[in-house]
Amino acid sequence: MTVRELIKELEFYDDNMEVEFAYNYGDYWNTTVCKTIKDIDTGYVEYSSYHRMDKLVDEDDDEEETDTADKKEVLILQ
Repeated sequence: MTVRELIKELEFYDDNMEVEFAYNYGDYWNTTVCKTIKDIDTGYVEYSSYHRMDKLVDEDDDEEETDTADKKEVLILQ
């Protein structure tokens, strides 16, 4: 999803509605939990074969360990 698509989707909701992020807690019951978004930031992600999805790149990692061509900047809801 792009920022433009997100803005377009949000136009239909009440301005005072709280926003939360849903994710699988990882417990035995596969409970979906929600966390309140407290911050918006940008960061870099790269595809992780182990997780089969993007993972956040640690800014303190040695630059030689990660291929910069595989990184992309994204908006992060925290």
